[in-house]
Amino acid sequence: MTETYDRIGRGYATRRQADPRIASAIRSALGDCGSILNVGAGTASYEPADLEVVAVDPSCTMIRQRPRAAAPAVQARAEALPFRDASFDAVLGILTLHHWQDLKLGLAECRRIARRRIVFFTIDLDVYDRFWLLQEYFPDILALDRAIFPAINTISKTLGPLDVTPVAIPADCKDGFLGAYWRRPEAYLDPDILAGMSTFSKMSNVKERLASLRRDLDSGLWEHAHRGMLAADEFDLGYRLVVANLL
Repeated sequence: MTETYDRIGRGYATRRQADPRIASAIRSALGDCGSILNVGAGTASYEPADLEVVAVDPSCTMIRQRPRAAAPAVQARAEALPFRDASFDAVLGILTLHHWQDLKLGLAECRRIARRRIVFFTIDLDVYDRFWLLQEYFPDILALDRAIFPAINTISKTLGPLDVTPVAIPADCKDGFLGAYWRRPEAYLDPDILAGMSTFSKMSNVKERLASLRRDLDSGLWEHAHRGMLAADEFDLGYRLVVANLL
């Protein structure tokens, strides 16, 4: 994924900003851990300002977009973290597991580095598959994601017992990941917004599928089909905080 993000990562600092409600849930999961290694850190979203953080990302394009005041960053992959054993209280990873080339090795590296806790923000695909965008317009995305997103029990095989907490996505989510616009379907028609979602860089029929969404929005069919959802302030799309307590 280094090459992918070197190609599509320009502008991530503006397209992908931390949602404060999700950030609060992540900060709570880190608890009283004082030192954090953020793996797949990108442009520094969700790095707690009150903790000692070191960031790791394989993409120079992403690292260069980190704010000047952000934590120091090292160019490296999850599968080969350049730190001594038990160097940090906790390892943090935000929507990164599906980008790793060798999940088992990357998890083992996180386990080697962390003294107390490992926290991942990821997706439970058994819930994610009910998302209207995937069901009705992009079933190919779900097939792609099933091939790259690890099941939670797969993570547990390496890290041991896990605490899993659902993270409902607010209707006005400030971040720009794929599920952020579940109640704002017109956003998926915006090329600038799509550019912040790595999934679409892997697909060749995006324009045709979006044309179908546009027709359904213009005709009112989409609103009629999803009128029950439109009153909700948040929605569980399968996003999860997964925590391994090592002590």
